[in-house]
Amino acid sequence: MATSNKDFCHLCCDDGTSTEAVTWCTECDVFLCADCGKHHKKSRLSRDHKTMSTEDYHKLPKLMQEFSVNCHYHRKKFEIYCPFHDCPCCIQCITDKHKKCQEMKPLSDILKQFKSSASVHHLEKEMDNVKENFKMMIKYLNDRLSISNDQKIKGLYEIQSVRSQIDAFLNKLEQNIIDDLEFQHSKLTSKTNILLIQLHQQTEKISQLQNQLSKITQYATELQMYVSLREIEKTTSKAAQYIEDLKNGDNFDEKCLEVTISSELQSILKDVKSFGDIKTKSRPYTIQVKAGRKDQAQYLVPIIPAIEKIKPAMQRPLTIPVNMKYEYMFACRILPDNTYLVLNGDYYYKYLALFSNDGIFLRVVVNLDSSSLDVCFVRNKTVAVTLGIDNQIAVVNVERNKIVKKFNLSHNCDAVASDGQMLVISGKANHIKKSTLVNLNDETHKVLGIGAGRIALFNGNIYGTIYKEVRCYKITGELLWKFMHNKVGYSDGLALDKNGFVYIASSAMNGVMVVSPDGKIYETLLSAADGIQSPGAMDINRETGIMIVPSRISIENDSNDNVDKSYQIVFVYKI
Repeated sequence: MATSNKDFCHLCCDDGTSTEAVTWCTECDVFLCADCGKHHKKSRLSRDHKTMSTEDYHKLPKLMQEFSVNCHYHRKKFEIYCPFHDCPCCIQCITDKHKKCQEMKPLSDILKQFKSSASVHHLEKEMDNVKENFKMMIKYLNDRLSISNDQKIKGLYEIQSVRSQIDAFLNKLEQNIIDDLEFQHSKLTSKTNILLIQLHQQTEKISQLQNQLSKITQYATELQMYVSLREIEKTTSKAAQYIEDLKNGDNFDEKCLEVTISSELQSILKDVKSFGDIKTKSRPYTIQVKAGRKDQAQYLVPIIPAIEKIKPAMQRPLTIPVNMKYEYMFACRILPDNTYLVLNGDYYYKYLALFSNDGIFLRVVVNLDSSSLDVCFVRNKTVAVTLGIDNQIAVVNVERNKIVKKFNLSHNCDAVASDGQMLVISGKANHIKKSTLVNLNDETHKVLGIGAGRIALFNGNIYGTIYKEVRCYKITGELLWKFMHNKVGYSDGLALDKNGFVYIASSAMNGVMVVSPDGKIYETLLSAADGIQSPGAMDINRETGIMIVPSRISIENDSNDNVDKSYQIVFVYKI
């Protein structure tokens, strides 16, 4: 890329001469002088490359000008695509940064017809929707300003109508209420005008991105298109989220100016202490804003593996010591720092214990007063633990080894899951299956008529196991699909990966099964042949792709004890 006012031919510069460039090759990412440009067009390797004048090049979006087809770290051309990190790589990147990444593919396969792919269409549509939303909001707020002005005029008329009858007495009170009206109106319109300015700015930003996208689509290479779209998509997604934030606030509530004249004013003038009251009443907005796509980034991820491509790779087993009395390990969860939290919910021994990534016992986090069946990570070093028949959920700070909050529910608590914003707790009330959604931001509760032995949250949907079935519900409780297989029996574990594949651990089949995101296809991933025996509450770290499957290993009876014993072993896989 040139950094001065004059552009020089890259090929001539390599030969030690400085010849002014006249064209730029979008494929080779180089400036060419007139002579080199002729050779470039005659070469079999570059005859089909797109070129443009240096003048047109400098009119391109800055995003395209700063882009390079070569790796920033190794200065070699991008040739490989890594689906795990969702990025292009050069050959040297594979050995330096992507040794453990699987399913690496040629970059050319990923970029085939990318300009005409659904990604571009979806982004263009999203930008149109966002811009249309901004225009709609601007019109709506302008209309509200007009209505507010009419309301102000009406209020002034009522005030002055009464004032004409008792002018001498009410001069001071009249001025007070007019000042109050002006203040309330100013406060109301000031906030609206500020919001209008922000909306105009956002609209202009989207318009600029649309112009950039048009030029990028016209001149960019497939790779440039791919990288540029990701940057534009981030800004568009932020704009869409900005709209969502505005909707969730009170920005569009209809705040109406209303004047109330004192009832004593006309009859007992000497008792009147004020001219009236100015109130701003609020009611929900009436505009219909088009919903933005919350999964915008997913449209730019070109590869989701087919179910048959999912092959768990054994990393290591983690043996829980026999003396820890884990015959009743009800849950084992991966925390963000890659430590493991184990829930022992036995009648006599009820506690949460923390283990290192290597399976070394670190400490008991907290002892529990009630039997528990499940635990899940919430956010900010906290986890949620079910407290069974106490009809409670305990929020535990793992770092402080302390229960920091409890939620009381209308039913018992068997299973719990969280996405960081919501908790979903499944159980029963009077033998009727129930689930409760708890909003962690305002702690409001909503009871749903669904229940599950194990439960999960993913992309705004609820997943639950009921005996041989796995069911997927909307967050409102509406059933989307269900999967059933006689081989599964009772489902002891449930987890989802980053692509929405559903994993089921079943003691009946002594194994783990994976089900497609639509619930229509399944594959058996692990079985007794892999050492799985009576698997428990499995877990998946969606960021790292690490899956853990607790399994029970029997211990032979010794001569002094006729009681069957067993201990737990946690298998760690990469999926």
